[in-house]
Amino acid sequence: MREILLINISGPDKPGVTSTITDLLARYDVNVLDIGQAVIHDTLTLGMVAEVPAGSESSPVLKDVLFACHSMGMGVRFEPIAEADYEGWVQGQGKDRFIVTILARKITAKHIAAVTSIVAGHGLNIDHINRLSGRISLGPQSPDQKACVELSVRGAPSDIGQMRAQFLAAAGDLGVDIAFQKDNAYRRNRRLVCFDMDSTLIEAEVIDELAKAAGVGEAVSAITEQAMRGELDFTQSFQRRVGLLKGLDESVLEGIAHNLPITEGAEDLIRALKALGYKTAILSGGFTYFGQFLKQKLGIDYVYANELEIKDGKVTGEVKGRVVDGQRKAELLRQLAAQENLNLQQVIAVGDGANDLPMLSVAGLGIAFRAKPVVKESAEHAISELGLDGILYLLGVRDRDSEELLKRS
Repeated sequence: MREILLINISGPDKPGVTSTITDLLARYDVNVLDIGQAVIHDTLTLGMVAEVPAGSESSPVLKDVLFACHSMGMGVRFEPIAEADYEGWVQGQGKDRFIVTILARKITAKHIAAVTSIVAGHGLNIDHINRLSGRISLGPQSPDQKACVELSVRGAPSDIGQMRAQFLAAAGDLGVDIAFQKDNAYRRNRRLVCFDMDSTLIEAEVIDELAKAAGVGEAVSAITEQAMRGELDFTQSFQRRVGLLKGLDESVLEGIAHNLPITEGAEDLIRALKALGYKTAILSGGFTYFGQFLKQKLGIDYVYANELEIKDGKVTGEVKGRVVDGQRKAELLRQLAAQENLNLQQVIAVGDGANDLPMLSVAGLGIAFRAKPVVKESAEHAISELGLDGILYLLGVRDRDSEELLKRS
């Protein structure tokens, strides 16, 4: 009878370990049914499920592998696997797979323990754990340091809604971001990212800056906050705020545009996305004037926002055309996806306010970025601890890959 063996090898990482072992197995016509390898801090762990052909004995195979490992200073462990157990493992490959991503400035054992406890509590098995962020020095840390660990898990969660709620609660308690998404072909083939502008691509609400210049800052800020919390209808509140800007000189807009604070990680994110072949868009309840400025500065492909009416060099307090509210953002996202011949699952939407929720729910990956509580609770994914370039981690992009992309862009 054929024999099935689990072979686990570990020890100092060095060139030639895998080739040496597989060459030995090849001499005995061994079939490799599964293989995996990982290296952590120059220590290699290699695992294989090997099938020794019927008519052959495993003893010579084990002897040669044991001798080779000893010669290389590696430890080895053999474990027989019953055919019924192996077939049961094969049947399990149809289970759903998910990706759990932990993002923070620094990831500790406490963070990983909390996440893996939730995963285990819902009956999911962890297949792989990978660090996507770069290696961290023990010296002084940069304030924009990033850390990311990605878990590949499989199984059928007992209650996805409850699990997401537990991840959200743990993220708030521990000061980390935790994303949970299905691992499928769409996750690896996104092609369009739609951004809100104010408090997302830029660390400001432009209408508030205009209001300060017009001397109506407090009145406009109060209305803005109510709208972003979902307490006021966006279109009505927007028209009220714009009306307060009447008489503002056009030259003020240019000054504000040149001093817009770009959000941490935005420039690197856009450059990396462009290098990867993504299209990018601004879908904003703000103003086209500033969206076009960012389009030129960052290299955005599309801009849809509100056209602030200006006559004789003065703001009239009116907006041309239809106001870009939450529903309009969702419509525009659908239109862009169709224009680019994309499935909605290939679209990412990023925003912070209540008026971003419609587009976040339509997109295959909706991300609440440094968002208001009501938005974080409603969105499936949230990033609060890192900059916008943290989105690359949700796409599975490692730091070393993004650094190479930025060099070439």
